Amino acid sequence: MAIPKVCGIETEYGIQVVGGDPNPIAASSVLINAYARDVARQQTGWDFEDEAPGNDARGFAREGSMPPMVETHLVNTVLTNGSRYYVDHAHPEFSSPECRDALEAVRFDRAGEQIVIRSMEAADLAVHDGSHLVVYKNNSDGKGNSYGCHENYLMDRDTPFSRVVQGITPHFVTRQLFCGSGKVGSETSVHEPGAVDYQLSQRAEFFEEQVGLETTLKRPIVNTRDEPHADSRRYRRLHVIVGDANLAEVSTFLKVGTTALVLAMIEDDVTGSRNLSLADPVRAIHAVAVDRTFGQLLQMADGSTATALAIQWELYSLARKYSDDRGLECLGAEHVGTAVLDRWEQVLNGLETDPMTLARQVDWVAKLQLLEAYRDRHGLGWDDPRLAAVDLQYHDLRPSRSLFARLDTERLVDQASVDAAVTDPPRDTRAWFRGECLKRWPGSVATANWDSLVFDLGSDPLRRVPMMDPLKGTAEHVEALLDSCSTPAELVDRLSG
Repeated sequence: MAIPKVCGIETEYGIQVVGGDPNPIAASSVLINAYARDVARQQTGWDFEDEAPGNDARGFAREGSMPPMVETHLVNTVLTNGSRYYVDHAHPEFSSPECRDALEAVRFDRAGEQIVIRSMEAADLAVHDGSHLVVYKNNSDGKGNSYGCHENYLMDRDTPFSRVVQGITPHFVTRQLFCGSGKVGSETSVHEPGAVDYQLSQRAEFFEEQVGLETTLKRPIVNTRDEPHADSRRYRRLHVIVGDANLAEVSTFLKVGTTALVLAMIEDDVTGSRNLSLADPVRAIHAVAVDRTFGQLLQMADGSTATALAIQWELYSLARKYSDDRGLECLGAEHVGTAVLDRWEQVLNGLETDPMTLARQVDWVAKLQLLEAYRDRHGLGWDDPRLAAVDLQYHDLRPSRSLFARLDTERLVDQASVDAAVTDPPRDTRAWFRGECLKRWPGSVATANWDSLVFDLGSDPLRRVPMMDPLKGTAEHVEALLDSCSTPAELVDRLSG
């Protein structure tokens, strides 16, 4: 049986300095420091002990490949909700805590947005040179530079990675139909200049390989980073870099939920009667992104053809049968798994009949509707720079400026639960132990990372508490223990006993 699909989202945000030093690294540092110092009032550092981004799931790395650098000198803090908030290259990044299901992933993704908004407000109060920071939840700067929104999924180490690649690639190529964020024009040499008016995805044109280790150059559709942040004998963490940053909650929910479900089927070696392998996945992902009619025929590896929508229907049908035969316990609460399937079907039906009916659920549709209305009102061609400005403003996180915030998009999580997730960790993964220890004994947690906490108990040596199973350290497992300990020293002693 497929193991529970513990998941998370890592979002790199675009940042702009208005009226000050344009250095994005400095600006990102100001943003995160302002939140840690003035809002969270806590600055627990990240423990880099187990960082190994160069490990490759294939057992080798292509000659000349460049895994991400570990930047230990930049701002890096751990929050009481179990998340990591830090400067990644030239961007502020919020990495959500481990979540048990797609709905929790949506909730903590929204909490990340709230944290960034509060960070902007705190930074503006802290800076006295008249400048201010603007943060965008998007994936490109319009000048050919792209930054990511990554996902992570817990997988069984025994599942051959080659089977993962074969099974997940068709989904990654085609899921942009409902989780793309939309983009005006094109930024790369993939498409002829002026040939593209609007794309479903912000990220699709930046992918150049099917499989690989890199994340910023020669981006692969399937990333091979083998860094489980857990017991490597039992678990794999599939690190997904192919997605867009979503603002529409239904898009986020389906992005995570459908991917978790397809991965569960891969683990259980469930396949349909049709081989969905694509002849050229890279060319296909580019083609799908610019096809708003969904009529583009993609070449399959067996010589046949299929549209992206047909591939999604095949995956959905297989998932529905999988659910009937085996259940969806691996996706978390039963109602969440059922909602994933129902939403998936609803959105595919909408795409098949009239995509514009999905403006409340799907980012690229919501943005396209805004753009078309603006074009009609002002008589603009797609190459008018005002449309690119509207595109960018859709992603502006400032509540007073955000075009997305003005839309009546469907919400899946209420604001009170999002506000709670800003400070409180999820109760059903190890993130609960991490977050609660930071809440209760912030001065005694020296550093933290995904799979351990390091306590400073006032005497040498520092004490490391491992957390190698993402499904241990939950409130159910350790809340009574934490409540019974009056000091961190007592907790560490009891855990060591």
